[in-house]
Amino acid sequence: MAGDAAPTGVLLVDKPGGLTSHDVVSRTRRALNTRKVGHAGTLDPMATGLLVLGVGAATRLLTYVVGMDKTYETTILLGASTDTDDADGTVVHRADAARLAAVTDEEIRAGVSALIGDIEQVPSTVSAIKVAGKRAYDLARAGEDVVLASRAVTVSRFEVLDIRRRDGAIELDAVIDCSSGTYIRALARDLGTALTVGGHLTALRRTRIGAFDIARAVDLEHIDHQALWGPAAAAALALPTLTVGDDEARDLRHGKRLSGAASRVTATPAAAIGSDGALIGVLERRGADLKSAMNMPEEHS
Repeated sequence: MAGDAAPTGVLLVDKPGGLTSHDVVSRTRRALNTRKVGHAGTLDPMATGLLVLGVGAATRLLTYVVGMDKTYETTILLGASTDTDDADGTVVHRADAARLAAVTDEEIRAGVSALIGDIEQVPSTVSAIKVAGKRAYDLARAGEDVVLASRAVTVSRFEVLDIRRRDGAIELDAVIDCSSGTYIRALARDLGTALTVGGHLTALRRTRIGAFDIARAVDLEHIDHQALWGPAAAAALALPTLTVGDDEARDLRHGKRLSGAASRVTATPAAAIGSDGALIGVLERRGADLKSAMNMPEEHS
C-alpha cells in the first residue's frame, strides 16, 4: 500500500481456538496500525475458522456479508447435555448407558435428516441475542431464566461423515451448510433431545461465508497489508457486479440514479466497479433505475 494511506480492504482470518472474535479484531488493529476494523459475524472462543474482517472504509461492505449462508465442520457428542450446549459448559444430564447403547446409526441419521430444511430453532440460552436490551448469555450467567423465541432457519446440508462409539458417548462428525443465524450448538442439542440421550457440541470450525472460503484465509501471524483483499475484489466475491463509466461513477457518487439501468444487473444489491477497477459503491434498485445504497470514498493515487 503506497504512502501513508490508511489500509482499506477485506481480510480473511483463520481464527484459532481459545480467542474471541474481538481478540482477533484487536490483533488486526495492531498489525495494520489502524483502529477501523470490524467483523461480519462472531465465532465463539471454542470455535475455529473463518472470520471476515473489514478494514478502513471497507467495513461498509460487512453489511452485505453478515447475512450470507455459512458452512461448518463440527463434532457432536451424544450422551450428555450441558448448560451451554457445547463443551465449555457444565454437564447437566448424562444418558443411561443402556439407553445410549440402544441408539442405532440409523436412528442418528434419521434424527439428522429431521433437522434438514426450513426448521424452527430455539437458540441456545448463552447466545448473544438480546432480551429486553440485555444479552441472553449475560442474563443466563446472572442466574435468570432465559426463554428465547424460536426462529426460522434453513439447514441445506447436514451430512454425517463419521460415527464413533466409546464408553459413555457417541461422537459424530458432520458438515453443515446453513443460513445466517443458525446455531450449530442448538442443532447438537436438538439432535440429542430427539434421540432422548442429550447432546452437545465439542468442536466447531467455520469454513465458508458466502463465497469467502477458509482456504483463502491467513493465520494471526500473517496479518499484514498484503493479506488484504481490495474492496472491489471482495465486493465481486460477495455481490453481482456492474462496470460503470466515468460519468456514471460520478453520478453515483453525487447521489444520482442510473436511469433504466436495473436491467443491467442480475440482482441487487450489486457492486458498481469503475473503469479503473475501483469499487464505487453498492447499488440497489429503484424501479427501473439503480441508485447507490453505499458509496466508497474515492481512491486517489
